[in-house]
Amino acid sequence: MCTAVTFSTKDHYFGRNLDYEYSYHETVTIMPRNFPLNFRRAGKLKTHLAMIGMAFVQENYPLYYDATNEAGLSVAGLNFPKNAVYLKEQAGKKNVAPFEFIPYLLSTCKTVDEARDILKDLILFDENFSSALPHSPLHWMISDRNSSIVVEPLKEGLKVYDDPVGILTNNPPFDFHMLNLCNYLNLTREEPTNRFSAGHELMPYSRGMGAIGLPGDLSSASRFVKAAFTKLNSVSGEGEVESVSQFFHILNAVEQQKGCCKVEKGFEHTIYSSCCNVDRGMYYYTTYDNSRITGVDMRKENLDGAELISYPLLKQEKFLIQNE
Repeated sequence: MCTAVTFSTKDHYFGRNLDYEYSYHETVTIMPRNFPLNFRRAGKLKTHLAMIGMAFVQENYPLYYDATNEAGLSVAGLNFPKNAVYLKEQAGKKNVAPFEFIPYLLSTCKTVDEARDILKDLILFDENFSSALPHSPLHWMISDRNSSIVVEPLKEGLKVYDDPVGILTNNPPFDFHMLNLCNYLNLTREEPTNRFSAGHELMPYSRGMGAIGLPGDLSSASRFVKAAFTKLNSVSGEGEVESVSQFFHILNAVEQQKGCCKVEKGFEHTIYSSCCNVDRGMYYYTTYDNSRITGVDMRKENLDGAELISYPLLKQEKFLIQNE
């Protein structure tokens, strides 16, 4: 499972936790403007907007988990099992395979509004990348500096939701998560006041009691609430170091530790966390075994090139021993 977040200070930031039981050897991958995009049914692009994100590269094709283009539009795909439905191809529609969805949008769209217009005529059709790599059941958060939307592929077609909190997790569908926030409307970062009974004088015995009831388990519903509460109450300075640090603290509030969520093939855990400064094209990440924040600057590469540029993740922790 996963959690995606947006956050703004002076600049705008977009990122996510990817929670799974094993890694596909993903890399930070830059797609320059002249990398040829040959979509299965939606035509070809010889030139397009450059983008950076986390991808599993197969057959020289980036299967992006999340990415941001040079205009500042970002997309992240999150697991949506038993709910995602990919349809048959339809004549007169833009038929896009699920694994093409992120590069298809980011190659031409600069804003959420432009993506929303394209989605009106788009079908996510049932097509695997290959026989060895079937498509994943996903839904997506699409964000720019001004707004976010969630796109869910359902039996009746694509459902598009406004996402005013800038958070996405997994099942159930997004409208449940927004309604579920109402169950926590009494939570506050302030010191709570006694509303239990006018006849009993009750006083807080600890700091932080205004947030009693804030979920702490690893379910997607609980992570949505905790990530939303943490993000919407976060305070950060305007600088890059403070902003990026605060972003990772938000993600850390809903990270998954190895051993706490057993699945068939091991333990689901936070394989990586990412934070992209979408205004600067700077992609930061941490991994489960390397908490040091590492960055890749898209704008330091040749964005007019035609070949993918990939950076393997640095996964080994390096301790700084202060008194050596």
